Amino acid sequence: MLDENFVLIVKHDGTIEAIVSTNEAGEDVQQLNGILCPGFINAHCHLELSHMKGLIAEHTGLVDFVLQVVTQRHFPEDEILAAIEKGENDMLAAGIVAVGDICNNTFTLSQKKLNRLHYHNFIEVSGWNPLIAEMRMERSLEHYHAFQQTFPTHTSLSPHAPYSVSPELWILMRPYFIEQALTIHNQESKAENELFQSGTGDFIRLYETMHINNPSFKAPGTNSLPTYFHQMQQGKHVMLVHNSFINQDDIDLVLESNVPVSFCLCPNANLYIENILPAVDLMLQNKLTICIGTDSLASNHQLNILEEIKTLLLHFPHISLITLLQAATLNGAKALGMDDLLGSFEKGKKPGVLLLESTKNVTRLF
Repeated sequence: MLDENFVLIVKHDGTIEAIVSTNEAGEDVQQLNGILCPGFINAHCHLELSHMKGLIAEHTGLVDFVLQVVTQRHFPEDEILAAIEKGENDMLAAGIVAVGDICNNTFTLSQKKLNRLHYHNFIEVSGWNPLIAEMRMERSLEHYHAFQQTFPTHTSLSPHAPYSVSPELWILMRPYFIEQALTIHNQESKAENELFQSGTGDFIRLYETMHINNPSFKAPGTNSLPTYFHQMQQGKHVMLVHNSFINQDDIDLVLESNVPVSFCLCPNANLYIENILPAVDLMLQNKLTICIGTDSLASNHQLNILEEIKTLLLHFPHISLITLLQAATLNGAKALGMDDLLGSFEKGKKPGVLLLESTKNVTRLF
């Protein structure tokens, strides 16, 4: 963090020219009250669920939340598209310049083609029933190819979560992981670990309610992360999202791997669904790379990274603002493979320029 003795020089199109001392800056220097910050990176979002804002009650727990998303997400297409446009408008107004967006369909594609924000499209793959693995893979590949035509370097296949991907589906996905940016919902609920530890818990109710059968599944007796993480180690970068119930053994396993890993925090969504926050202190003690996301409007009141930062500061006041701003900018850009253009004030980059005033408001300057 630089003090008021430095000046940021920006070209008219928003490209960063230099950072110089005030003595070297010359005339026409604009003085602003607040913090100049690169544009925010929303590392994890479900823009396609924007039409579900306010539909699901808070604190239902993950299983009931998933059930309600599955049963309530079907709206007329024009309403879905209008909500997607509004969601993007809200992110622009909140100083977000890039989004790691989860895609289960192509509803967001037309809006993304307007190039108002940078997107990395994570095409989500799921299917707990091994008998439908090929069918699910074919459907996801249709979406993958549709997005790849417009975003060839920022579209990748990614598994939904450990509890929703069968071994057969992992095998089909793995060839598409090589040297790609990957993501997965990781340990978002206590029930997820319980499923893999003992084959019991609330996810059994989810499968029964949805008539999903995977008779070959045998609980390996560990947390969920050790059961799948090796499957993703051919990726260029792996982003683990939520991490509400990660522990030191899980972290040690990740640190021993050769793949760069980011841990994405979505605190407002965690509070909305499970009314719990991840062990942020444990992550920072282990010097993990953290980034920040909003999740969806089905699980959040807004798509606003500054609000996520404020929630983290409220619950973890000892964490420095500098740490959280880096998580919200450069770390997110690296997770999405966009740090050549975004995330920091470096010559030649075009990261957007925000003015943060007392961490209450954000003004987009470029």
